[in-house]
Amino acid sequence: MKNKHIGSNFDNFLKQEGILEETTAAATKKVIAYQVYQLMKEKHFTKKAMTERMRIKSRIQLDRLLDPNNVSVTLLTLEKTALALGKRLKVQFV
Repeated sequence: MKNKHIGSNFDNFLKQEGILEETTAAATKKVIAYQVYQLMKEKHFTKKAMTERMRIKSRIQLDRLLDPNNVSVTLLTLEKTALALGKRLKVQFV
């Protein structure tokens, strides 16, 4: 029995299954959430301090950002996060 996926790459498989975009977005969000959490930990920022530094009204917004399974995040939120952490946001197409 021949496997049609032998020799192809994983992205091709995900594309054929119709889930490449969703899978990529989910993986990217997990990385972002992890990086933000690690930087907050490194700088000893509490969630309260982080929301103040981001100038957002609700900690729920920060919780959504830190939730690796919630892929809804805006560029504005990412920019506020980067600035609050003393970083710059860089988005690029590769």
